[in-house]
Amino acid sequence: MVFSDLFFLFAFIPAFAICYLLAGLWRGGLGARNIILVIFSLIFYAWGEPVYVLLMLFSVLLNYLSGLAIGKTQGTGRRWALIMGLVCNLLILGTFKYLGFFVQTLASIGISVSAPTIALPIGISFYTFQSISYLIDVYRNESPVQKRFRDLLLYISMFPQLIAGPIVRYGTIAHEIHNRQVTANDLADGIYRFLRGLGKKVILANQLSDLSSQFLANELNDLTTTGAWLGIVAFTLQIYFDFSGYSDMAIGLGRCLGFHFNENFRHPYCCNSITDFWRRWHISLGSFFRDYVYIPMGGNRSHQALNILVVWFLTGMWHGASWNFIIWGVYFGIIVMLEKYTMLRIINKVPAVFLHIYSLLLVVIGWGIFYFDDFSQMTVFFQRFFGQAETFHDFLTTSAITDNFWMWVLALLFCMPVRSTSARLLARITHEGSNLHQTLKFSVRLAVSLLMLILSVALLVGATNNAFIYTRF
Repeated sequence: MVFSDLFFLFAFIPAFAICYLLAGLWRGGLGARNIILVIFSLIFYAWGEPVYVLLMLFSVLLNYLSGLAIGKTQGTGRRWALIMGLVCNLLILGTFKYLGFFVQTLASIGISVSAPTIALPIGISFYTFQSISYLIDVYRNESPVQKRFRDLLLYISMFPQLIAGPIVRYGTIAHEIHNRQVTANDLADGIYRFLRGLGKKVILANQLSDLSSQFLANELNDLTTTGAWLGIVAFTLQIYFDFSGYSDMAIGLGRCLGFHFNENFRHPYCCNSITDFWRRWHISLGSFFRDYVYIPMGGNRSHQALNILVVWFLTGMWHGASWNFIIWGVYFGIIVMLEKYTMLRIINKVPAVFLHIYSLLLVVIGWGIFYFDDFSQMTVFFQRFFGQAETFHDFLTTSAITDNFWMWVLALLFCMPVRSTSARLLARITHEGSNLHQTLKFSVRLAVSLLMLILSVALLVGATNNAFIYTRF
């Protein structure tokens, strides 16, 4: 089940809301609501893959026991409890996500190893990383040990962020599990955020997906140079609106329930360097590797270049069991490392327009590596991309631009901080806090929310292309 699904919007959410509200009227209060949240989260996850609920429950039990062991023991025993917990988490992730990749790699060098074919459980990378962060934060005394299994299950299985993030640290919501209130403003902000994300996904990402597939998913030998550029730019915009749209919906749903998840995107395509891009893109993953890998390895203090490359190798591996993802991670790692020793030292002396062009060009090339897991296809694509094509331009590319003109305009426009800029302008004109400002703000949000809902539902009826990209990671 995904958020941009008519069943989720008009069956799952209403059923959950009714049960959640009724549970609040029972004398159990918030505890009863938490039980409802856990039940519906398990239903949500089991909807497509019932068997893998057992895997997630086993993972939660493992981390629950590991957390208790870390909290009860001292000294070396405490460290061993952490190590065993981390090893078990990584073994689960490695078995289900990377076993097939390692077997194929060995086979490619002549070593034949038999291994069962295992389907990838949805969201396993996200909930495994949340489990790892929980254990490490408990070990560091940065978060309390969760002594009730159902509360740790709530944290790991919570359906708003279960299958595609953002990666929520336990410390972020530990207090809110049993101490949260939802005000009218929380509910209004949450619904608005959810519908804004729904619009990003359905109105923009799904249409951009069709365009990118039109140029990149078929035979590439006949691809023109402009077709290669248009296809990968469409994918560049698609993956942003797809993933940031999901993050918006997750944050919005969490807000409606009284949880405050951290931001996961800050207009990454407005970056002035690749380093800046990765401070804005998938922030929860970047902060995870910074706090749990980069800094413990020495960070900026020692072996910085090596630390950067290790982090980016792991970032590539996290995204998928394929060599193109590893190359994609190392590609960005090398650029980030070079920037630290060169461009970032003179960045204030370089005109902003050149910085943006430089950054976006490297990002687009990176998404080209990310898109193709077939190296022969990737080679053909980059040949066309860099001008080695029989035809530079064709009518198909022109039609893809003109027939979708307003979609391109909206997609490019909403990569920029339009919403925050408009909010500041409205506050300046109407005097922030005044009755006029509050009325106009409410009216605009209501109009945008209704428009996003109506257009999204209309496009979802009969839609065949609606999967979130990041659910497969």
